Amino acid sequence: MIANQQVPIPRSPHIRMIQVASGFDIADEEIVKRMEPGDLVVTSDIPLAADAIDKGGFVLSPRGERFTKDNIGARLNMRDFLESMRASGVATGGPPALSQGDRKAFADQLDKLLSRERRNA
Repeated sequence: MIANQQVPIPRSPHIRMIQVASGFDIADEEIVKRMEPGDLVVTSDIPLAADAIDKGGFVLSPRGERFTKDNIGARLNMRDFLESMRASGVATGGPPALSQGDRKAFADQLDKLLSRERRNA
C-alpha cells in the first residue's frame, strides 16, 4: 500500500504501508517506480492504471473492472472528457458507493486473474 497518508492495513507479512510525501501524483509515481511487470495494481485512477499497464502490470479497479491495453485508451478519453466538463462548470457527479455487487465483481476478477497467472507460471 503506497499513499501520502497513513492507511490502516491488515497485519500480514505480505502487506506493508509505505507513506510518501504529499503532492500531486507522488504516490502514483512511487507505485509505478516500484512495480515490476506482472504486478497487480488496484486503482480507480485511470492515468495510474495506464502507466501500470505500460509497465506490464495487471490492473483492477476496486469495482472489479479489469483495465487492459485494449480498453485503457477509451477510459482515458472518457476521463479527460469528464474532466473538461467539470472544468467548464458541468456537475458530472461521482461514482456511487461501493456495493456488494462491486465487491463480488472485484473478487471474481481477482480470482480469474490469479487462476490464469497460476496456470501460466
